[in-house]
Amino acid sequence: MRYHALIRTHHITSRKKVATLRQAASVHNCFVLLRSGGIPGIMYVESKEKDAVEMWVSVVRSLRYKDFQLVTRPGVVTEEDQNQNDNEKPKEDKKGNRRGVERDRDPRARLEEVETVKEFASIMEEKGIWRWWRKGMGYMG
Repeated sequence: MRYHALIRTHHITSRKKVATLRQAASVHNCFVLLRSGGIPGIMYVESKEKDAVEMWVSVVRSLRYKDFQLVTRPGVVTEEDQNQNDNEKPKEDKKGNRRGVERDRDPRARLEEVETVKEFASIMEEKGIWRWWRKGMGYMG
């Protein structure tokens, strides 16, 4: 069973804070995805243990990000029905890495950053949680 949470902030630009988040991801064995460099700042965290997700969220809270919002509290990951994507091969990012495949194999102790909300949404779709993410972000009712 996996647990996850979603955080929205005004922006994520401080490299020092990102380094702290990276270290916390390693310490708490969490997979973390950040949308950094602009507005809005988005953070997704996932781990096999709920306590790890909660501890990572506590680290974020302690960094006092502007407009910090825990938009979805730590909870169990339930993958949506993605039948339309079952036959597609994994997409590659700008560096030619196959996204989604490695994430599903070992989602722990790693922080990744993307520059756009579109990239973030694409990864959420690959992980099978696109609707959950859209609802948490307030894009759908």
